[in-house]
Amino acid sequence: MSNERDGAVRLKGNPITLIGPELKVGDKAPDFTCDQGLMPSVSLSDMGDAIKVFSVVLSVDTPVCSSQIRKFNEAVASINGNLEIYTISADLPFAQKRFCGSEGIERIKNISDYKNNTFGSTYGVLMKDHQLLARAVFVIDGNNTVKHVEYVNEISTEPNYDSALEAIKSLV
Repeated sequence: MSNERDGAVRLKGNPITLIGPELKVGDKAPDFTCDQGLMPSVSLSDMGDAIKVFSVVLSVDTPVCSSQIRKFNEAVASINGNLEIYTISADLPFAQKRFCGSEGIERIKNISDYKNNTFGSTYGVLMKDHQLLARAVFVIDGNNTVKHVEYVNEISTEPNYDSALEAIKSLV
């Protein structure tokens, strides 16, 4: 596949090949289609002109990923404005809903890339050999321009929350 990025990130020191482009600040955010359970699918074009934060995790059922979700939920609770934050993973929508319900996650919406991996392959976070999403954070402005991107180099570590929050606060 021509859009493979060998060794783009690591998982516990082991190189991981990602599928898709490496997005950069200033790029137009690519459209995608993901699921929210039995509800209709959702795409970037459905999200309107809100500032969008895509917090990408491998699975809601891993300690680092669950910590990432909880920390973003707490951090954005006090931020007012036209802001929507999404956790995106390849988990089934039902697992995402169960996790958020049991953890009291109220500010973050979940979307699942389990069916066709369009988010993973268009945002360059699809792990080739695992069909899971690599840890990343994207902040997209109301015009769907990428304003912040972090592909977390070592997937087993958390993202740079301060950097993402700085980008978010500069837009609201």
